Amino acid sequence: MLKVNDLQVSYGAIKALRGISFKVEKGQVVTLIGSNGAGKTTSLHAISNIIEKSGGKIFFNGSEIQNLSSEKIVSQGLIQVPEGRRVFANMTVKENLEMGAYLRKDKKEIRRDLDFVYETFPRLKERLHQTSGTLSGGEQQMLAMGRALMSKPSLLLLDEPSMGLAPILVEEIFSIIETINAQGTTVLLVEQNAYKALAIANYAYILETGVIIKEGEAKTLLKDAEVKAAYLGT
Repeated sequence: MLKVNDLQVSYGAIKALRGISFKVEKGQVVTLIGSNGAGKTTSLHAISNIIEKSGGKIFFNGSEIQNLSSEKIVSQGLIQVPEGRRVFANMTVKENLEMGAYLRKDKKEIRRDLDFVYETFPRLKERLHQTSGTLSGGEQQMLAMGRALMSKPSLLLLDEPSMGLAPILVEEIFSIIETINAQGTTVLLVEQNAYKALAIANYAYILETGVIIKEGEAKTLLKDAEVKAAYLGT
């Protein structure tokens, strides 16, 4: 579904990504893990064409997308939920969700997807007319994910969805990611909580200073001694 070949990104003299390659198969949850500054968020921004790339190719469903506009990439079903939620704080929950479907014309399908979002995030349904900026951090994360689902993604890019959340909400967010995936949405997950990410992922890549240093089945990496020592606190 997604194939990244020799992706390179530089910020001036700093090489943030040094020619990384990875892929995401349809139906999977694939995770990129690594410490701060490893290049995880940069990878997602490069895929979504939010930042300029200095080299490499990106294929989505067999077609090159590295030169497409961000809006065109969204229209093809590749949707990113950014780090820090970035909901429209002065708009209501309902208005935020409706903004997620701004490129769509299929009103019947939009209604069905809205019902799915309400079912997946019942707290959002309870707060439909509440201003989004007044929601808790966990509720804003749910709203950001719900808004992305309203774009009808075939591939969902999630950037640090558990950041800043209480442990009980972290559990809930990861459970929701599993539900979204089970409903047919492929997920590329960037996450500092390596244990939780590896626990729900099919496959994982480990980034370190812009280079992929290890990859493999997520369950296998959970048991890897080096991974445990470096990222799992054991």
